[in-house]
Amino acid sequence: MPTSRSLAAPDAIRAYLVDQLNHALRRPGTFGSESELALRMLMDHLLFVECQPEALADQQRNWEDRGAWSSTGVAGVFRDLIPERYYEYGVASVYAEFAHRRGWLKPDRLLDRDEYAALQGVVRQWAAEDRVWTDIVDEFGTPSMLFGSNNPYYGKTLGYLTENSEEPMVSFHLWNGSAPGAERSWPPENEEPLLLAVRFGAGPFRRSFTFTPEGRRRLPVE
Repeated sequence: MPTSRSLAAPDAIRAYLVDQLNHALRRPGTFGSESELALRMLMDHLLFVECQPEALADQQRNWEDRGAWSSTGVAGVFRDLIPERYYEYGVASVYAEFAHRRGWLKPDRLLDRDEYAALQGVVRQWAAEDRVWTDIVDEFGTPSMLFGSNNPYYGKTLGYLTENSEEPMVSFHLWNGSAPGAERSWPPENEEPLLLAVRFGAGPFRRSFTFTPEGRRRLPVE
């Protein structure tokens, strides 16, 4: 006869999945080109536990209405904006916004109301000049979330948010690599990643981007 086994309680299952989701959001490169699928699977499991399995499909329709969804998911939209075949850090930042609204996200720090208002008030103008990773941290402090590794040779996204999940996260999309058409080299020519765009807002996805001069120069050719 099979041995009877006890099962984890729903709260324990939810806590485990939340931890796994936060790890996947912070280290999307662990899953390579399958990171978006991994995030969706974890969220599907969480929503099943929370008895709201339809919520992710509702969010997908919202992304589609905003132009943040393509036949290849959120990743396909970033392919037209960032010079990288698969910009998993940006994809993770979009899913993190949904996770924040669901109460799943575990940020390193939260901005208070004054910090957030000051950031929003200056960041688009601030991004009118070329910047790098350290410029962002020096100006705005430690991010709430780092999507990607601390290795300066790789791209990443820095996210700044408040406790209020209805306030959009301010995301800084950074890239490091070879110029389009150039032979790939290692390490890359840049000692730290370059800021290509700042993104925030709930309107049309493309309009939520403010590109730096470097970001405009490196926009993928359609």
